[in-house]
Amino acid sequence: MATTTPHPEPNLIGFRINHRTMRSDTRRLAELLSRMAAGQIAYDRRRATALRTYLRLLCDGIHHHHRMEDEVLWPVLEQSAGAEIDLRELSDDHAALDPVLDEIRVAADDLVAAYASGPSEPGRVHTVARGLAAALAQLRDVLDEHIEEEERLIFPIIRRYVSVADWHAVERAVRKGGALRFELPRIERYARPEELDELRRIAGPVLRLMLVALRPGFRRREATVFGG
Repeated sequence: MATTTPHPEPNLIGFRINHRTMRSDTRRLAELLSRMAAGQIAYDRRRATALRTYLRLLCDGIHHHHRMEDEVLWPVLEQSAGAEIDLRELSDDHAALDPVLDEIRVAADDLVAAYASGPSEPGRVHTVARGLAAALAQLRDVLDEHIEEEERLIFPIIRRYVSVADWHAVERAVRKGGALRFELPRIERYARPEELDELRRIAGPVLRLMLVALRPGFRRREATVFGG
């Protein structure tokens, strides 16, 4: 009796973890800023400067991710799946994210300036922190809704229509413009143990070596921002 070989599907583990990383970090930062605005944690200019760097890297990473979807992944999907998918609403979500990211960048600058004013203006710090907390909460909510919808709509389409070769090309484009020193240790933080095992099998020894090199600096930055 004849048998058929299943058509190989793209492995979406990297995209799935990256989505979780963006959502989890945004949620954690929104909580941090809410506590700062309420005066519940001790912060200073040094930590505020580290936070600004972290927020800039986060915002740049989110912008890069959805720009690569618009410019690289969407054309692949349209070519592969055609009328099976309508990407307009997802692209509109991407356009709506940019002003929120810009607001967070500006507020992060304002927070550093507020701490630079010295201890005589704690009210200014709390006011800026409240605004930044609100912007991060908005980003958290938009990302949650957008990513859940995106995964529901396009992951099945990718698995069904996109070739493994085309998917690898998308992944290479995404990696090319990313801040690896920031992104890779965050993947390690938010990936589940079985996902990390799978990533190690895919990437080989190079992943372990890169994490060994990048992990200490990231953890120092993380400790400065979040405490611990």
